[in-house]
Amino acid sequence: MIHAIRRMSRILMSAVLAIALIIPLAGCSLPRVSAEDRLFLDLSLDFLDLYEMPKQTFGDTPVGGLSAIAYDRSGDRLYALSDDRGSGAPPRFYTLRLDLDQSDMTVPQIENVAIETVTFLTQEDGTPYPNGSVDPEGIAISPQGTLFISSEGVARDEIAPFVNEFDATTGQMLSSLPIPQRYVPAPVDGEDADLADPQFTESFGTLNSADDAEPVVMKGVQDNRGFEALALSAAGAGVGRREPFRIFAAIEEPLTQDLPSGNEFGDRPDQVFEAISDDAVATPQLGRLLHYLVSEERSTLLAEHVYPIEPKSLGMVNHGLTELLTIGQGGYFLSLERSFGLLGFDAKLFQMAIANATDISQTEEGFVNLNSSQPVYKRLLLDLGELGIALDNLEGMTLGPQLADGSRSLLLVSDDNFSESQITQWLLFRLEGF
Repeated sequence: MIHAIRRMSRILMSAVLAIALIIPLAGCSLPRVSAEDRLFLDLSLDFLDLYEMPKQTFGDTPVGGLSAIAYDRSGDRLYALSDDRGSGAPPRFYTLRLDLDQSDMTVPQIENVAIETVTFLTQEDGTPYPNGSVDPEGIAISPQGTLFISSEGVARDEIAPFVNEFDATTGQMLSSLPIPQRYVPAPVDGEDADLADPQFTESFGTLNSADDAEPVVMKGVQDNRGFEALALSAAGAGVGRREPFRIFAAIEEPLTQDLPSGNEFGDRPDQVFEAISDDAVATPQLGRLLHYLVSEERSTLLAEHVYPIEPKSLGMVNHGLTELLTIGQGGYFLSLERSFGLLGFDAKLFQMAIANATDISQTEEGFVNLNSSQPVYKRLLLDLGELGIALDNLEGMTLGPQLADGSRSLLLVSDDNFSESQITQWLLFRLEGF
């Protein structure tokens, strides 16, 4: 009898406990998380400060055209790449000291950005690059302290783009990453064009050498639209041997062969407004992203993905991807897209993820078929046009030093094109959630 009573008590207690667990769940609904939400981090971004760097010279070079920046945490210094093709000075990068005023714990401010050194890029044999052969646009610091730098090439002169490794002290080239032939600007052989899809010739851009000459069918990066964005992801600092890491390089605007049929204005802004139709404005541009694995033994192209660049807004002459930044180790990025038009500059920050994006590296050279290709995923993080400040030509982006509250800073910089009507503009943000 006593055993039966004890058994009944245990049953009743189990039932009461089960009901107690169920009732709270019945009284509230669990938050629903969509599949798309799971692709992205829960990031927050707070705008802190705007700083204008004064126009100046350093080491007999004009300081400007800062198209890319990278922060070295170990040395607490910034590397800034100068996109200078007009002054006659060699391609170069600067090291900078960033001074933050954090006396007000809630709103850190940029007190000063001071130039400390200038370093000129040289070829593998130590000789200078031929004048006008390099269009430097992207920079990233490797775990070994070397610098990876991208060049857009010079499509009008059929000079190929590159992603090369350089010594951070001497500026001498150390190695290069393999660039797929489809990125190299060159005329398309007529016989090859005939063997391709019937729409091949129409979809490729044309380059006229003279008004009365036959148009030359071109492929590869557009002029001044090549490897603008560069990012590096490394699991550790790397000691002794060269630990594997990943490099991501993306073009600013589509390859010539990815342009819509008839969209042949290339880098000729006088024809832009005639060429853009309402349908073209509403259609994303087909950017491309290369994903490399770099190890001590060799550098390998792992994958190539479609990056959907936002459509050109009405009144915008140019809109493209200007920078990438890796966030953590899970294939997360920030991407910066910049526009220029009749009303000046605009820019947007996106969160981006490469999970489940289709590898198109083995597809036909000429085309991207979105019906069978999943582009990278992206989501708007911040429309910088809503900050209430006049934006300049924002092109560089990096994670900066840790702030006093323990969060990480994010820095953006503008390329002033060495123009008296533009400025070198630094934007400081607080980034949390990664």
